[in-house]
Amino acid sequence: MKSPAVVFAVVAVQFSLLLAAAAAERNAREVRKYCRFQAGATIAYGLVEGDRVRQIDGDLFGARRPAAKTFPLSEVKLLVPTQPSKILALAGNYMSHLDGQAPRKNPELFFKVPSCLIPCGATVVIPPGTKIVHPEGEMVIVIGRRASKVSVAAAGACVLGVTCGNDISARDWQKGDVQWWRAKGSDTFGPCGPFVAVGINYDDLLLQTRVNGQIRQQQRTKDLIHNVAEIVSFASQHVTLEPGDLIYSGTPGKTDEIRPGDVVEVELEGVGLLRNPVAAEPARGR
Repeated sequence: MKSPAVVFAVVAVQFSLLLAAAAAERNAREVRKYCRFQAGATIAYGLVEGDRVRQIDGDLFGARRPAAKTFPLSEVKLLVPTQPSKILALAGNYMSHLDGQAPRKNPELFFKVPSCLIPCGATVVIPPGTKIVHPEGEMVIVIGRRASKVSVAAAGACVLGVTCGNDISARDWQKGDVQWWRAKGSDTFGPCGPFVAVGINYDDLLLQTRVNGQIRQQQRTKDLIHNVAEIVSFASQHVTLEPGDLIYSGTPGKTDEIRPGDVVEVELEGVGLLRNPVAAEPARGR
């Protein structure tokens, strides 16, 4: 006959295993992928269910419920996942991108304009006047609720999820201009999508950037100097973040030039693949 201590230990282990299994099941249920899509005249948010999209009644930022109507994922047009009031982006948020420089104490933020956004599949257009354009693959934070002066501890609750982004950058304009407004905000310089992933560990995801199938950038988001909660908290001390706002969290490593005819892919573990071809805009007279 087993002693009470042994029985207690066995029961404790079994209980722990049950709790772990329940937590794993709960986490699996909470992982979701959302998109914003167009099907004919319908523009809506949707819940991605394998190879289909289930339309959502409402939006991602308030009351919502899955509708009965579904569409084949291959037959819908995926749009930029949100319609942000503002886009923030970080400079120098991976040590591998700093080229030996010391990291800044606070997140170094700048603005991109919403008009630069394009969805997965749309073309990045290199405008006349710039000769050196680089892609910057990034994890993009999607704000889920209004955030003003929130603490780091409270910032996570303000995040809906993450998506893929490409902070297209005209390096010659970036170096030559006083501001980065056209170097980072020209039309088509903000590829974003295809999905918003909810419930995954945003602070440890593999990020890859590929050009014509060749890996140009690769690093895990655990190497971010300022993590998701720190970024959101700091930004909210100065700018009220609204539901749907986007924050490009920074790019790792070195970047290389892209040219017309190239295809750029940004893949984020657990999220999806953002793919965009590159073309040149014909020069026009002033």
